[in-house]
Amino acid sequence: MYYFRWLLGFLHLLVWGSIILVHAIPPPDPVQCNRTICTLSNSYGAWGDRKDCSVKSVVYPTTEEELRSAVAHANKNKLKVKVISKFSHTIPKLACPSSLGHDSLLISTAKYDSGIEIDSVNLAVTADAGVALRDVIDKVEEAGLSLVAAPYWEGVSVAGMISTGAHGSSWWGKGGAVHDHVIGLSMIVPGNESEGYAKVKQIGAQDQLLNAAKVSLGILGVISKVKLSLERGFKRSITYNFTNDSSIENNFMEHGKKYEFGDITWYPSKHTAVYRYDSRVPMDAPGDGINDFLGFQSNEILISKSVRASEKLFESTKSANGECTLADTTLWYKKQIGNGLKNNGQIFTGYPVVGRQGKMQTSGSCLYSPKTRIDASCAWDPRIKGLFFYESTAIFTATKFGDFIKDVKKLRDLKPENFCGIDHYNGFLIRYIKASKAYLGQSEDSIVVDFNYYRADEASTPRLNQDVMEEVEQIAFFKYGARPHWAKNRNLAFLKVQSKYLNFNKFIAVKKQLDPENMLSSEWSDEILFGKEGVGSDGCALEGLCICSEDRHCSPSKEYFCKPGLVYSEARVCRYSPSSANL
Repeated sequence: MYYFRWLLGFLHLLVWGSIILVHAIPPPDPVQCNRTICTLSNSYGAWGDRKDCSVKSVVYPTTEEELRSAVAHANKNKLKVKVISKFSHTIPKLACPSSLGHDSLLISTAKYDSGIEIDSVNLAVTADAGVALRDVIDKVEEAGLSLVAAPYWEGVSVAGMISTGAHGSSWWGKGGAVHDHVIGLSMIVPGNESEGYAKVKQIGAQDQLLNAAKVSLGILGVISKVKLSLERGFKRSITYNFTNDSSIENNFMEHGKKYEFGDITWYPSKHTAVYRYDSRVPMDAPGDGINDFLGFQSNEILISKSVRASEKLFESTKSANGECTLADTTLWYKKQIGNGLKNNGQIFTGYPVVGRQGKMQTSGSCLYSPKTRIDASCAWDPRIKGLFFYESTAIFTATKFGDFIKDVKKLRDLKPENFCGIDHYNGFLIRYIKASKAYLGQSEDSIVVDFNYYRADEASTPRLNQDVMEEVEQIAFFKYGARPHWAKNRNLAFLKVQSKYLNFNKFIAVKKQLDPENMLSSEWSDEILFGKEGVGSDGCALEGLCICSEDRHCSPSKEYFCKPGLVYSEARVCRYSPSSANL
């Protein structure tokens, strides 16, 4: 009965929240400083290890020369350096320069964000590193042009976006990864004393260094400008088809070939697949729609807190049924509102929704708000104690993906309600990336799968059905050799990652050439880049810092023990096993 009453209230708030114009509290600045030290956080308020990232100081250059001077200062004074923007949505600790704090410098491009130059003749745009994606898109669209590829979340800077391999979805043309639309960039690298300790390196489309620099994880140099290719302006037409998932393993390949920007969202516990029919149409096609994805809209703080409180209740009472009711409600609501699509920019009235590329390719309306509003925010804003979750993102060779789906179905069929904790977020989002020349990009046409799931307030707290999520992770990354998205995932996903990239050694060679003293590397970025295995400490598997091999890596005091996978027997997962306590 509690679930029913709560869900009625939740639906009431959702419906009224979608009708009333809601603006969110702007996200917090990722860097907070006191008189002695600065602390860097990501937008979720916690790194994978939950430890603070402390730095000695932060600088805010406004020009390329000021940016070069900051790099020179760090090089001259033997400081560790990392670059951040006004956004901070990277989950791994790539942006943390040092565990010591006193020997480090953060360079923020938050104020180096005004330069956008459109070349309409050659169909290109050049932007300063800190320019927000939305600002680039709006400027490009004003010129009657379109940027073809963009990530679904627009809260990124142009340099950060390409550095970690951000992507949309497409197997057509140059593909869905933004870095494959980069045709040049400027990068500031360490120099010797005669070069002023730092120099600006221009890297053009034909320069082999571009294959390393366009997905660089911020460890080759400091990107100062990015040049992206454009196309003549166009519109897109989007329709979501909610249907049965019975043939998804057979349909995904054809779907990517048929629809230029298509994707699939799979809700295993509901036996539902949502096919996104998404294609370009001419500029004179009727419609002025927008894609205001539900998950990225402003949420009333009360809603975010209520959802989190319910999640915690379901977790503490081990109520899979509660999570399934929430998943049912969420899926129903998404269907009613077209998942955030809005005809003519106002409300959803039916399919197809047609709009300009710049209004359809990415979203993030919770980012924008007057500072006077205090009653709404992005749902995951750490200041409100709302949603707190993991995000696992695996990139598969296309030919292996069907078998992955079959294995997940086998796991699902054992107990479908075990997947409700994934489905009430956004299920499995399936997207398409084309083969890339980038050394840390995908060497062949690939499928990307994202799934989010509950993260506990305390690292020592095990999660409901966490063994299922862990087994899915291990099926993806170890059985099928999927590659992790560089800006997402728990640490275990990066184990032995260097063996999964054919051109990894070429990237390392460029790294040694451009930054021989490892000024831009840290123990945290090395941990990700080289796939180092974490220390097997008590409870380490609960947070994905290790794969359990002993019960103590789980939580035996709370009856979670290290067990083999149910479908993938080589997996080792933390499973709630009360009967094991007395063995």
